[in-house]
Amino acid sequence: MRQSDGAQLEMPGMPRRLFPATPSKLATFADCPRRYRHAYVDRPTPPKGPPWAHNSVGSAVHAALRSWWDQPRSRRTAGAARQLLYGVWSANGFRDDEQAARWRATAAGWITGYVESLDPAEEPVGLERQVSCTTERLALTGRVDRIDQRGDELVVVDYKTGRVPSTDDEARGSAALAAYVLGVRRTLRRPCSRVELHHLPSGTVASFEHTERSLANHVRRAEDVAADIAVATQALEDGVPPDEAFPTVTGRQCGWCDFRPSCPAGQAATPPRETWSFLPADQEQPDGS
Repeated sequence: MRQSDGAQLEMPGMPRRLFPATPSKLATFADCPRRYRHAYVDRPTPPKGPPWAHNSVGSAVHAALRSWWDQPRSRRTAGAARQLLYGVWSANGFRDDEQAARWRATAAGWITGYVESLDPAEEPVGLERQVSCTTERLALTGRVDRIDQRGDELVVVDYKTGRVPSTDDEARGSAALAAYVLGVRRTLRRPCSRVELHHLPSGTVASFEHTERSLANHVRRAEDVAADIAVATQALEDGVPPDEAFPTVTGRQCGWCDFRPSCPAGQAATPPRETWSFLPADQEQPDGS
């Protein structure tokens, strides 16, 4: 008779099966279990809503910076950064072509100003590098925007393009950045404690030096979320209705949820947001970029 995964985990002498996760995956469940189900459990995945303009901005900036570092040192100039941004720019999510063009110029200003503060001769240790680590319960993976060498240690660098400048508290509290530190340590086998949020619109850097205690706290919280996911998944397998196993958490976030078209509760909770309404010039913006 075939045993369930849960039964296998409880057999004496059997190693605990690790839960495969990314910081984004864990954050999705913590925000709304129903959104997690749509993204990671339901097959086929329900259709998503339209693309968002602020995501288009962030994606273009990230891609251009990645390509900038791939250039020969002699070509790592502000002008090259601008041209690289133009080459990957997408108008998805903007109200019209005029708005998209205006924001392309704005983003080009951010990226040229940013690269002028960099030393093109200092090669990063990693660019969009995938790192991984394991804890007692998790197999965590993530992709780091940039990994720098500072003295004898490595530093995790994350680019931000949101309206509000990043803060040291944000760097300290970021579960993703903590996971990246652990992943860098295990993948590259070198010391790493410092995380930085480079906010291109303001040209500011927020940072935090992780300790073993701060990392352990992040691991504990991540494992708690993974345990809740396991309970919900098992409930679904046991026949509990999907909306009970993975309940909907409604709120303002329902206005920009990717799975709003498939969620009546979210539709009833708040009106939809315009796809360009989270650009930095507006008054509100969801966390992250």
